[in-house]
Amino acid sequence: MLDMSGQLDDARLGEEIRKLRKARGRPITEVAKAIDRSISFISQLERGKASPSIADLKGIAALLEVPLGWFFTHEQMPSAERGKVVRGTDRRRLGTVTSGLLEELLSPDIGGAFEMFLSTFEPGAKVASFTQRDTEEEGYVVQGSLTLWIGKKSFTVNAGDSFRIVREPFRWANTTKEVAVVVWVISPPTY
Repeated sequence: MLDMSGQLDDARLGEEIRKLRKARGRPITEVAKAIDRSISFISQLERGKASPSIADLKGIAALLEVPLGWFFTHEQMPSAERGKVVRGTDRRRLGTVTSGLLEELLSPDIGGAFEMFLSTFEPGAKVASFTQRDTEEEGYVVQGSLTLWIGKKSFTVNAGDSFRIVREPFRWANTTKEVAVVVWVISPPTY
């Protein structure tokens, strides 16, 4: 997180690392081991009392499965908007178009009761194996079509359709030649 001078804001960055670590269910010891630092350093980092190096941030990002850019903002957000507003140009992105799925965090931050993503599925993108999470998930198809397997049933959802997945195994595929865009909500948060 950059402050007005372009420097990292240690307090905001530390809070973001702590929220992300907890959302991922990772103990502080695991973060310390991943970047070869002491538990005390990680504790200070999360409280905004220590500054990480870029190498530290790269290691934390890899462990917590987010891109390094997760910890940086493109423009300084006004303090009145923090935790309340996400500008379209400042969404945090997970994944890449080359993997077939790009997820953009629509929620102002992580750590709430739920999280919301704008998920873009490229033509031909799919996940081959079922995923099962201890979550309730809902989606609204903004554009295109997506095939969902929820439990043992297959569904094709089109623009304007919505769906719910409650603690069941699921997988998806975009079998069309068009991009599919879904607003996807997950509770409790997984990121």
